[in-house]
Amino acid sequence: MLRAFVAQAFRIPSESMVPQLEVGDRVVVSRLSYHLHHPRRGDVVVFDCPPREDCPHGGHRTAAAKAVDSVLEALLLRQPATEEFIKRVIAVPGETVEGRSGSVWINGHRLREPYLAPEVKTSRFAPRTIRKGMVWVMGDNRTNSSDSRVFGQVRMSTIVGRAIWRVWPPNRAAFL
Repeated sequence: MLRAFVAQAFRIPSESMVPQLEVGDRVVVSRLSYHLHHPRRGDVVVFDCPPREDCPHGGHRTAAAKAVDSVLEALLLRQPATEEFIKRVIAVPGETVEGRSGSVWINGHRLREPYLAPEVKTSRFAPRTIRKGMVWVMGDNRTNSSDSRVFGQVRMSTIVGRAIWRVWPPNRAAFL
């Protein structure tokens, strides 16, 4: 029950969040966070596969199907789904985000991103205003991340939860 409704462990499948999260790391994701508040800039979130990406269900699963999957996974009767993405929230509703001069800009101000490796440069992308109920997400490893620059804004309703704790490997355990 805890895994299905409160928190769940996820395995990091790609290098899109390096250096903070590496391939094979395990994180605990709070499923309750966004029942208390909306996503905030800087949060690391897990969300359903976006519709434009190549996922087994094309990012379209009903709430009932998700609930059944969660219960089956919690009871260890089914392998955890690999249809979720993990990225960092960069912009929230009402903000305008753009990529220029190697950085992210929010409402005309350069975004300070201390979680990025010093050599990371963000590719150029046109300004986009974030719609109500949506967020703009990006991987920390900007040259190796399929993110909102590719698939656009993410519906808040598709967010599974907020990554709160890296639990594996034990020597790198840390709150996110």
